[in-house]
Order: sequence, then C-alpha cells, then structure tokens
Amino acid sequence: MYRSSISSSEHMGHSGDLRWLVRCASAALLALLVCAIAALRLGGGLELPATTTRDSALLALNRYLREPIPDVVLVGSSLTFRLSEEYFETPRLRNLALAGGSPLTGLEIVAHQSQLPKIILVETNVLSRPADDVLVEKYTRKQQVESLFLRPLRFGVASYENWMHKPASHSKMADALNRLIMQAPSDFDNRTYMERAVSQLDALDPSPAVRMSVEIVRGLIPELEERGAKVFLFELPYIDQVEKTRAATITREIVHAAFPESSRWLPVDVARSDLRWADGVHLDERSALITARSIEKIFAVRSHGG
Repeated sequence: MYRSSISSSEHMGHSGDLRWLVRCASAALLALLVCAIAALRLGGGLELPATTTRDSALLALNRYLREPIPDVVLVGSSLTFRLSEEYFETPRLRNLALAGGSPLTGLEIVAHQSQLPKIILVETNVLSRPADDVLVEKYTRKQQVESLFLRPLRFGVASYENWMHKPASHSKMADALNRLIMQAPSDFDNRTYMERAVSQLDALDPSPAVRMSVEIVRGLIPELEERGAKVFLFELPYIDQVEKTRAATITREIVHAAFPESSRWLPVDVARSDLRWADGVHLDERSALITARSIEKIFAVRSHGG
C-alpha cells in the first residue's frame, strides 16, 4: 500500500513535470514565433520609419501587405503621392503612389496579391517610367512569405498598431481640412519653377516609353477586373503652361487613344483657377485636397454604376 502511494505520487509528479515542460516548450515556440515575425517585419525587408518622401511611400506599401485589403487603392507618381489619404473621406483607402516612380510599380504590386481592392485608380500623367522591378519582386516575395506564415496574424497586428498609434478623430481632421479648403488660393510666385519644368518637358519625347506602359496597363486591366476589381484611370491637372508641353501632350494623346471609353475615366472636375502648383508641377496642399475630394465624388458614383 505504501509503495502504491509512492508510485502514485511519482506518477503525478512526472505528469506535473511533463505539463510544465509542455508549457515551457509552448512559451519558447511562441517567443521564437514573435522573434521571427519581428525579423520578417523589421529585418526582412520592411523599412523602419524614415524621413524621405520615397521611404514614406514604401511604408505605405508595407502597410498594404500587413493590413486588411482596402476598398480603394490609388497608384501613381509623385503627382498622386500629394493626394494624402487624410484628404479622402473613404476610410478604407490606400495611396500607393511612389514619389519619383511609375504608376506601373504600384499597379503590378497590387496585381500580384492574392486579394484585390474593389476599386483601383491609376494615374496616367507619368507613364514614361517603367515599373520598378526590384520593388515589384520584393513585395511579391513578401506576399508569398505572408501567405504561409503571417496572414493569420494580419488583423491582430493591424489592430494593435491602430491602438498604439490612434489617429486624430475624424471630426478634428475634418475641421482642419475644411479650414484649409476655405482659405484663399496661394499667391506664391512659382514662375521660376514653372519655366524650368516647361523647358524640361518640352525637350522630352516620351512616346516609346508611354506606348510600352499603356500596353502593360491594357493587359492588366482585364486580369484585375476578372478577379473582381474595377479599374479607373485619372489624369491630374497641370498648370496651363505645363499642360501644353510636348511631353504632357504626347502622353495624353497616346493614353486617350488607347482608352477612349469615357466610362474608364474619372474626370477631375475642378476649376484650374482654384488650383496652385508650388513647384510648377505638383499641386500644393490645398489644391491636392480639392482634387482628392473631386476624385472621390466621381469614383463613388462610378463604382455604383452611375
């Protein structure tokens, strides 16, 4: 009887030790998983916060991969990059435009993902640059890694980061933006910058590059729409002198000849007299806000079949 009691106690002790070892092993595996995620997020190609415009755009691409798929995505160049996400009232909207880059880069990255947004807006002003193949490959590889390991944690990570970095309330942001839009247009003298831009754009013939880009966009649109997305094109307004340059005119003619259907386009219905271009090409903050609101009104109508 005494030996039986001892055996029973030993068995219970071994069981307790086993449970303790299982807990330790589980905790260790969890810690390794957290470290692996951190390595993938920080050391595996995800950029740390940076100060340059391009790095800010790359952070937007990182967010796009790790957060829930938005309803609306913008792709474009530095012209579209000026249309801050805060300017739109659509909550699930992401701006993947790359300063100094091509709309093709963002478009191809979006096309390579397993899930697509409902609406994709493609800027057509700057189609003389090819896609950044290094970035496209990089973010395609990240998608493959995430599909295997990180997708189940996507919503949790997004919720945690939203909690840690809670944005300003919509009402406060709306008040600030409304005050901005009620201001008078800037009286900044941009003639020097505008003349330099006109000189550079008049010297360019972007025809071969634009035609190549147009063919890529024309090939991607049916693929994206077969998967459930709706693709719209838009052209941001230039100051009149830049609008008439050789490069801008050639680009516009090639793109509109390739996409003549009015239903494919989101017209930017803004009076140019109300817009300003601080450097002669890029919209200033107030003008970008006005333009963003105009685009949002149109895609809200078009997306519902209007």
